[in-house]
Amino acid sequence: MADEHLYDLIIVGAGPAGLSAGLYAGRATLDTLILEGDTVGGQVTTTSVVYNYPAVEKVDGTKLMNQMQQQVADFGVTIEHDQVDEYQLDDEVKVLVGKSGKKYHARSIVIATGAQPRKVGFPGEDEFRGRGIAYCSTCDGELFTGLQIFVIGGGYAAAEEADYLSRFGKHVTVLVRGDKFSCPPLVAARALNNPKVSVEYNTELMEVTGDDYVTAAKLVNNKTGEERVYHVDEGDNTFGVFIYVGTQPATQKLHGIVDLDDRGYIEADEDCKTNVDGVYAAGDVIVKNLRQIITAASDGAVAATSAEQYVTAQKQRQGVPIHANVEKKVAQTIGQTSDLDQQEQVTPHEGNWLSADITNQLQPIFQRLTKNVTLEVNLNGSDLGQQLLGFVTEFSGLDAHMKVSQTDDNDLKIPTLKLLDADGNDTGLHYAGIPTGHELNSLVLGIYNVAGPGQTIDPAMEERIKKLPAANIRIGVSLTCHFCPDVVAACQRMASLNPGITATMIDLQHDPALRTEKKIMSVPATMIDDSPVIFGSQTLEQLVEAVEKYH
Repeated sequence: MADEHLYDLIIVGAGPAGLSAGLYAGRATLDTLILEGDTVGGQVTTTSVVYNYPAVEKVDGTKLMNQMQQQVADFGVTIEHDQVDEYQLDDEVKVLVGKSGKKYHARSIVIATGAQPRKVGFPGEDEFRGRGIAYCSTCDGELFTGLQIFVIGGGYAAAEEADYLSRFGKHVTVLVRGDKFSCPPLVAARALNNPKVSVEYNTELMEVTGDDYVTAAKLVNNKTGEERVYHVDEGDNTFGVFIYVGTQPATQKLHGIVDLDDRGYIEADEDCKTNVDGVYAAGDVIVKNLRQIITAASDGAVAATSAEQYVTAQKQRQGVPIHANVEKKVAQTIGQTSDLDQQEQVTPHEGNWLSADITNQLQPIFQRLTKNVTLEVNLNGSDLGQQLLGFVTEFSGLDAHMKVSQTDDNDLKIPTLKLLDADGNDTGLHYAGIPTGHELNSLVLGIYNVAGPGQTIDPAMEERIKKLPAANIRIGVSLTCHFCPDVVAACQRMASLNPGITATMIDLQHDPALRTEKKIMSVPATMIDDSPVIFGSQTLEQLVEAVEKYH
């Protein structure tokens, strides 16, 4: 233990509850670490627009979470990407074992692991995920442009996301199991008052079928028993089914360790204390009536305050200084930052690509570059190619280590940016399309990994990556998808360490042929050579395992 860092508090999960707990712990000068195995922001980042957060009329879900993350970073709280696989909570010093194999030690723990989208369980739901079945409107909504869309559910998310999806689909039909929406009337009105949305009550989806895509859905009226089958409209290859039927708690690793109710939610008192001393829980993972961003944030504040009182009492008993005499520095954020433009460029771009705020955010990163990098723009004679060149030219002006070159290849389907090292060698980090929106983060990390110190990585994982066989990895993305940049960055981290690996971000908006060929109706969509498409968020560990598996 002597050589292990002992944190005052470790928070598991970086959703609204975890970030709020981090904010309060940081302000209380607790030595705090947040562990997040997936996407910072949690389920809120799957919400197109948040309408009910106090003092904010409406805000993009991802932007709200990134602003919270920045607040946490300002108080010196570090967020690390690691999935907790084992909880050892019986002793005074709590030990968490990450999927990376790393052990984390703390005086107190806040469990804010949240909840994941619940599946309905009808036949075909798993089989057609990514090929018609979806759970995130901001990630996948655009892929159903001009198609019929069904939304399953009758609560907040179903009403709000049906309204959002109407901007893409030719029509949206909400299937509500009960005889009315379960959310407040003003929320339900977003669906009910939208002329492109219709609602069918007492209706359930029994089964979906198809070949490559969903092409038929069996529906039943649960009052009359009447069944009918919806077939894909003539001329369409599929339709969308977006599922919003609640969540299930992420407590699989906690059975027998903390008290759970019969549905798997953590039982915690009014101070967010569990049955284990020094262990607290907050957010959607606990037993409560209302699961909203505001209640999760409230839980996080309560849990962190309770943990601070516990840690203070423990240190007083042990004669340990309550507050370490160390000046906290602003921590780095991970994933998206708060002010990046999240809109896709579907029309010719005018004006500057990068705002003053984004430029200010990027400059501290680029000040750490130590090597030159060439941004090679491969044109294909299209207007998009000229837009890419304009973007890259402006972007490269942020630091003298970056320079631009261009080639012309009319055989390219999509104009592509390639990063070349200081010797002019192709690094394998490619971007097909214009890496703006959320994908600006992928480009920034790519530059940092090629021309700077690079992201820290476990030495054992680094050696493992260097031993991987050659592979061509393509990641189909949407620029509005908040999960995609992490997958792109992980694949490109492999490419930066292994010269046999190429990792290409592909904006699927500009490659409908690939979408058709690979039957892609969900992002991120990771393709390793000719192996089956891997849909959804993937960690570096999972992606390395996939390369090993398919070779």
